[in-house]
Amino acid sequence: MAPEPNGHHVQQPAGNDTNEKNSETPKAEKQPAGGYDSTPIPKAPPGYTLKITFHRATNLPMADINSLSSDPYVLAQLNTSLQPRHKEDPNLRFRTKTIRRQTDPVWNCDWIVANVPANGFKLKARIYDEDPADHDDRLGNVHISTDAIDERWPGIREQSYKIKKRMGSKRAYLIRGCAAMFTKGLDMSGDLTVSIQVLGRTEGEGGRAYTIGPNYWVQHFSPMIGRLIGTKDPKEGDGGTERYNFQANQFQLSGPVPSELYHRYVEFKPFVKGMFTTTGLRGKVLSHALHHQHSRVYNFDRTTVYGMFDRPSKDMTLQFLDLVHYDHGGRIFTYVLTLDALFRFTETGKEFGIDMLSKHTMHSDVSIYVAFSGEFFIRRLKHSHKSPQDQETHPPAEIEGGPPSTEPPKDPAYYELIIDNDSGTYRPNAKLLPKLKAFLQSNFPGLKVTTLDCQGDAERMNKLKTEQRERKKAEGNQIQYVQADDSSISSSDEEDLADQARGKRKSGKHQIEMNAVTHPVGKVKGWAHQSDKRREERGMVDEQAPSRSGPSH
Repeated sequence: MAPEPNGHHVQQPAGNDTNEKNSETPKAEKQPAGGYDSTPIPKAPPGYTLKITFHRATNLPMADINSLSSDPYVLAQLNTSLQPRHKEDPNLRFRTKTIRRQTDPVWNCDWIVANVPANGFKLKARIYDEDPADHDDRLGNVHISTDAIDERWPGIREQSYKIKKRMGSKRAYLIRGCAAMFTKGLDMSGDLTVSIQVLGRTEGEGGRAYTIGPNYWVQHFSPMIGRLIGTKDPKEGDGGTERYNFQANQFQLSGPVPSELYHRYVEFKPFVKGMFTTTGLRGKVLSHALHHQHSRVYNFDRTTVYGMFDRPSKDMTLQFLDLVHYDHGGRIFTYVLTLDALFRFTETGKEFGIDMLSKHTMHSDVSIYVAFSGEFFIRRLKHSHKSPQDQETHPPAEIEGGPPSTEPPKDPAYYELIIDNDSGTYRPNAKLLPKLKAFLQSNFPGLKVTTLDCQGDAERMNKLKTEQRERKKAEGNQIQYVQADDSSISSSDEEDLADQARGKRKSGKHQIEMNAVTHPVGKVKGWAHQSDKRREERGMVDEQAPSRSGPSH
């Protein structure tokens, strides 16, 4: 049975008769479309688990004329015959790390995908040159397909595939062509070496493919926000280089996400649908601005930090705690969990209110469907063996043996993750919080998880978040960011996003884009047309630009 609505709209499966027209009771106030969606996963037999390895590439074109080299990475998409719940469901994707200044890069990155059906798959691998200052240039494509797989399938073992130049950057190939004129033995044709292995039949129900692992994590430092606030964070030690301080994080968790965790954006204003579907001039402008903010916040460049775990473990939990700075500073984080278990989060709060239109929309990269969204924070416990409800925690209490005076204890049992469904964009159903809790506990062993309903537990939630903010003021020895105006950032995105669409926000240069929403003439028309054209030329369907947000599952 589908969870009951808890102040959120429940979208019924097609053909479901609610018998409202026969009821004599007054109709409840109509809720906007979106929120929890009870559409089941289409039935299919269990498939097979594949291990895909991107080994290396050779003879790539040179996208950088200064270094006569490239910064290549692979963006892969796995297509199967499985039917999605809705056509808007995001594709299954994976991004390798970036190899710097190489035309013969070696990645050796694995991607393990479960429930690939017996009638095969089509793997699309696009190779790009990372360019934080501009759009990423495509260096070529490789397509690999098979019509049938089973446990006897021999697989593909370090096989090299010719990289198709048709959709590649003409400028990059021109540079390589010029270099070939003056260099003996420089080949113009590149190769991508890939392995694909069947690990066995996937356990459990079929119907959807999903990522099992490895558990990659990525830490981003955003030039956009760093430049806006004019603050850099020096590395420890004398003579260390500086990097922009605003931090965004991505953590690939082990799927599958519980099938019930399935939420659509809420159409709380008429313009919202156009923003998510990129229709109408206002929708195109808002969508462009949010995609741009996502690519700036989750920006890949030379400061990006990568890591990996083979499977969930205590060390993986400690890495998550390190990304959120344990219990130091009273931080509160905004998060989105995608349908393929990619956990994205950044710190939130008034001082981080830098024109982020809609926080959860930005984190999801304007995805129509997500698994869950909200906010979370970390508390340190006085005793590792007691329940969080039966003891003091930091914050608000001063507890020895950890921040702010000493290093945090390196045992997950001393920490509590408090997570909620406080998202006006997707309005996750509170009845599903236990499912979210169990999923997070399985991925972060040893960590205690507490869930809060933003409506049913509003009083307690507000009290705890107030304590976090007070602790942040008290500990205070961290970078302070200055907000462009004095408006507050609420946990719901509705008012902020509506104001953005009406052009009411007063702040800085990025507001020029939003002011154009209410005056869609002249340059804005050209800009919207250009953004559409550029997206068509660089998209995943051979003309769409890649999301620079990493593995967008």
